[in-house]
Amino acid sequence: MSPPLTRTQLEQGHCRGQEHGSALPPAAISAQLEVLPEWTCRDGALERSFGFANYYGTLAFVNAIAWMIHAEDHHPDLAVGYNRCVVRFNTHSVGGISGNDFICAAKCDALFAAAPGS
Repeated sequence: MSPPLTRTQLEQGHCRGQEHGSALPPAAISAQLEVLPEWTCRDGALERSFGFANYYGTLAFVNAIAWMIHAEDHHPDLAVGYNRCVVRFNTHSVGGISGNDFICAAKCDALFAAAPGS
């Protein structure tokens, strides 16, 4: 098993097609989660809840990640409320979590860190 990617490597990475890929094994997921401790593995997906001061901040974040996930062609499930957004990534084509999920999770973290009032 190769070592986990750093946060910087994930943020600078780009999603790849997973037509012939496979889900990461549990040990690799656990090791990579140490780099992104705000995320959890829940029901076969990476999940994180992001909190905001108001609905405007929440929607601004959702729009920012929408731009990023469109460019990466890797789309999460979103649960949007007044002052929070729950983001869940998994890769349906491999039936689990792939490296693409970690790349997009790290990019979501970077967008959140850059958001006013985060």
